[in-house]
Amino acid sequence: MRTNKPKPPYLDPSLPVAERVADLIGRMTLEQKASQMCATSSAVDALGLPAYDWGGECLHGLCHTGRATMFPQAIGLAATFDPDLVRDVADAIATEARAKHHDPVWHGPDGPRVGLTYWTPVINIFRDPRWGRGQETYGEDPFLSGAMGAAVVRGLQGDDPRWLKVSACAKHYAVHSGPEEIRQEFDARVSPKDLRETYLPAFKMLVDAGVASVMGAYNRVNGEPCSGSQTLLVDILRGEWGFQGFVCSDAGAVTAMHRHHKVTADALGSVVLAVRNGCDLEIGRSYAAELPVAVEKGLLSEEQIDRCLTRVLTTRFRLGMFDDPADVPYAAIRGDAVQCERHLALARRAAAKSVVLLKNNGVLPLGPQVRTICVGGPNAGDVDVLLGNFYRSVSARLVTVLEGLVEAAPEGTTITYMKGCHLTQPNEYPSDWLIGLANWADVVVAVVGVSPLMEGEAGECIASPTGGDRREIGLPENQLDLLRALKKAGKPLIAVVTGGSPVAMPEVHEIADAVLFIWYPGEQGGAAVGEIVFGKESPSGRLPVTFPMSLDQVPPFADYSMAGRTYRYSEEAPLYPFGFGLSYTRFEYGALKLSPKKVRPGKCVAAEATVKNAGERESEEVVQLYVRDDAASARTPRWALKAFRRVRLAPGESQKVRFEITPAMMELIDERGEAVLEPGSFTVFIGGSCPDARSEALGAPKPASGTFELA
Repeated sequence: MRTNKPKPPYLDPSLPVAERVADLIGRMTLEQKASQMCATSSAVDALGLPAYDWGGECLHGLCHTGRATMFPQAIGLAATFDPDLVRDVADAIATEARAKHHDPVWHGPDGPRVGLTYWTPVINIFRDPRWGRGQETYGEDPFLSGAMGAAVVRGLQGDDPRWLKVSACAKHYAVHSGPEEIRQEFDARVSPKDLRETYLPAFKMLVDAGVASVMGAYNRVNGEPCSGSQTLLVDILRGEWGFQGFVCSDAGAVTAMHRHHKVTADALGSVVLAVRNGCDLEIGRSYAAELPVAVEKGLLSEEQIDRCLTRVLTTRFRLGMFDDPADVPYAAIRGDAVQCERHLALARRAAAKSVVLLKNNGVLPLGPQVRTICVGGPNAGDVDVLLGNFYRSVSARLVTVLEGLVEAAPEGTTITYMKGCHLTQPNEYPSDWLIGLANWADVVVAVVGVSPLMEGEAGECIASPTGGDRREIGLPENQLDLLRALKKAGKPLIAVVTGGSPVAMPEVHEIADAVLFIWYPGEQGGAAVGEIVFGKESPSGRLPVTFPMSLDQVPPFADYSMAGRTYRYSEEAPLYPFGFGLSYTRFEYGALKLSPKKVRPGKCVAAEATVKNAGERESEEVVQLYVRDDAASARTPRWALKAFRRVRLAPGESQKVRFEITPAMMELIDERGEAVLEPGSFTVFIGGSCPDARSEALGAPKPASGTFELA
C-alpha cells in the first residue's frame, strides 16, 4: 500500500527561509557541509542536493555562456551618469541568465546549467589610470561608484520581496586597484581617513541596497588579508554595517594567504583564519579538504561552520533552487529573451549615452554637405574594442565603428576605409594608401586608442607586459604618427578614441577637430557612434575619471594614499576633468538658490538652479552637484560630487533642478577616519562638470555657485 511520505521541512515552501535552511544543515554531515562552502559545490544525493557552480560573471552581459547581449563595459556605463538606465541593463542581463537557467534548450537533462549567482559588480575606486581592470569599475568617485553599483544590484536582484532574480556581489572588498602583477602578495597601506572617505563608501551603498554577497580582494590591507580580515569583515562589514549576506573569497585568495602573503603557515591555517572572520564561501577547494580537519583539531567549531553555511544556503533558497519552478516568478522566462530586440535597442541606447564628446570645433555632427568620408585607424573595424574584458560570450550582432558609420550615413555618401596602422607596432612598409584616400575625402575619421588586448585582468591581455596594467597611458607612437600624417591632408579630422581607462593625449586634442571617447561600447557600439557622428543623437556622456596630461601628474602606482589623486585631491590641471563632456547644443545655468543660507546641525539645505538649453538641438544634460568644505580642520576634497541628474531639454527650454544637501553630505572624515560635522562655510556648485577652470576652458558651461553657513 502506497503512502505519501511528507516532505522534509527544507522542501516546504510555506516555512520561513531561515527555518528551511536550518533543517537542511541539520541533516548534513560535516564533510557535506564543507563541500557546500566551495564555489564548485558537490552534489549531496541523499538530500536531493545537486552540484552547483557559483562562478558566474555578468559585468556587462553574461560571460562565457554562449550567445548573449553585450552592453557597454562598466566604465562606459558609468559615463552615462544614468542609474535608471544602468538598472535596466542589469535587469536585462538577469533576464537572460534566468532564460538560460530554465530553458531546456540551453542545457541537457543532466547537463550543467547557466547559474544564478554572479560576481558582479566591481566597485573598486579607479584611482590610477595604469590599472588594467579599471575598465570594470564605475570610475574614480566614491559616490558615483556607489550609485551605479547599487543600480546594478537592484537590476540584477529584482524587487520581489521574497525571490532574488539573480544574486549580485560587491567586489573586490575593499582597497584593491593594482598593480595586477603583485595582487596576491601586495599589502595596500591606507590611512583611516582614505579608507573611510574613499575606499569604503561605495561598498556601504551596496550593502544598503541589499547586495547578496561581498567578495574579498586578493591583497592585504594594512597587513590583513582581505578574505580573512577582522577589520574589514567582522568589525566593519558585519559589525558596523549589519551585512546579512554571504562573503566569498576571490579565486585562490585563501591559498594566497600562506603561499604568497605568508600570514599563515599552511592551507589549514588559511582556512581557519578565513572562516573565523566570516569568509563563508571559497573560490577554490581548500575548504572541502581542511574544514573537517579544523573541527577535529578544535581550531574551529561546527557552529562556526553552520553559521557560514547558513548565509551561503540562504541565497540559494532565495533564488528558488529548492522550490517548484511554478512557484518562482522568474522561472517562466525562456530563451526568446536572449539577445531579443528590446535588449539590442537597450544596448544601443546605453552605448549612445556613454559616448563623451571631448572636443568639437563645429565639424560635428556631419551634415549633408559631407559627401566623401575616409575612415581609418587600427580600431575602426575591430571587434575587440567593442567588448572590453569579461565577456567571452558571443554575439551575431556586433557592429564595429566602421559598420556603424556606413549604416548611419545618408544615402549618396561615399565612405572609404583602410586600416592605416597596427594597434601598437610600427608598420612594416612605410607607405600607406590611407593618406591618399584622406587627400580625396571631405572628412577623415580616425578610430584609434587602447584595446582590451592592452589592458585588463592578468591572462586576458596578450599585448600587456605587466599582467594587464599599462606602463604608459598615452596613445602608442605609431598611432600618433598616423594622426600626424592624416592631419597633413588638410581635411577636418575626427578622432574616435577607444579605451577602458584615461588616455593622455594632449597632442590628439590639438591635432583633431573633434574628439569622441567611446570606451568599449558593447555590441551596438558602432551603431551608436554612427548615430552621433551624423547627428541622429546628441552626445551626453560624462567622464567618470580624470584624464591627466601625462603620467607626470600621477603618484606612484603602488601608493594608495589619495594625496594628488583623482579630481578630489589632485592639484594638477588635467587634460579632461572628471564629469566633463560636451554636447551638440549649449547649456546655461542660472543663479544658484540655497535655502536656508544658515543651517543648524542635522538640517538640510535645498540647492536649486535653472538649466536652459540655449542652443538649437534637443539634448540631455547631466546636472552635477558638488560641495566643498571651505574651513575644514582636516584635509578635505577640493570638491566632491554629492548628487547628479539627467534632464532632457528642447531648444530654448529651461528646467529648475533641485537637490537636497543632507547633513551626511556636509560631514568631513578626519585623519582618524571619523565622520565629523563642523560649523563653517560650504560652497555649492551646480553645473555640467566638476567646477574646474579647465572644464570651462574646454567649453563646459559656467556652473552656478553659492555658499551657506553651518552653525
